[in-house]
Amino acid sequence: MVTASVAMTATASDGALLAYAVTAPDDTRTALDALDAIVLVHGITESRGAWAPVVERLAARHRVIAVDLRGHGASQRLAPYDAFTMAADLDTVLRALGEDNALVVGHSLGGVVVSAYAAAGYPARGIVNVDQSLALGGFKEILTMLEPALRGTPEEFATAMQQVFSVLDGPLPASERARLNTVSSPEQDVVLGVWDIVLSSSNSDLEATVESLAGAMRLPYLSLHGADPGTEYADWLTRLVPTATVEIWADQGHYPHLLDPDRFVTRLEALD
Repeated sequence: MVTASVAMTATASDGALLAYAVTAPDDTRTALDALDAIVLVHGITESRGAWAPVVERLAARHRVIAVDLRGHGASQRLAPYDAFTMAADLDTVLRALGEDNALVVGHSLGGVVVSAYAAAGYPARGIVNVDQSLALGGFKEILTMLEPALRGTPEEFATAMQQVFSVLDGPLPASERARLNTVSSPEQDVVLGVWDIVLSSSNSDLEATVESLAGAMRLPYLSLHGADPGTEYADWLTRLVPTATVEIWADQGHYPHLLDPDRFVTRLEALD
């Protein structure tokens, strides 16, 4: 089925312009409000274009809302860049569309944002977190080692980001990495703003923040991982979030939705 996409903007409470696109079947006989809505939130440095293979498949049967987080894509560069602000931005977009029953899906940073969205009590029919562990202690160790370079010269920052993504890519084809690079913009102030809570918090404070966030989530929650988050992760997460299901697609790396978009779309549609 042919689909049509419309680029739109909304204004956050602090005045930041938020860009997003709505893609749906190009059929005037189909009322948009009769379609299930699926919201897609990208990872750090990326933009809504990262989801293109998934949007193409979903939009034949769904209303797909792909968002550029603030500081990313066509959205405005305006601090702060923390996940809680971005979750409020996401609510702004969905309220502008009159959407209160979407399946809200986030990858990487987007996984934290959609988790914060759920914890804040914003409406959705379910949450999907793609390959973003909420146990952030190990990630803090990595970022702490990279912090001097992340705060260094533009060249040092670029090298540090390349190191991060070279580890995350896993089996992602080189052609897909090249495509992602065209829809990505690693900006030092944005990245540091996103990761500030991890870099600036003590391990105990970070753990308390995560547990508070997770403990407030009440929506159906799928935590889908292409890289194994660890043998104890499922027990830890489901203890904090009784509505959570942890699913591992072995050896798929950080981008399981792009490595096998057909399987991913089938999995999302099974949640409805």
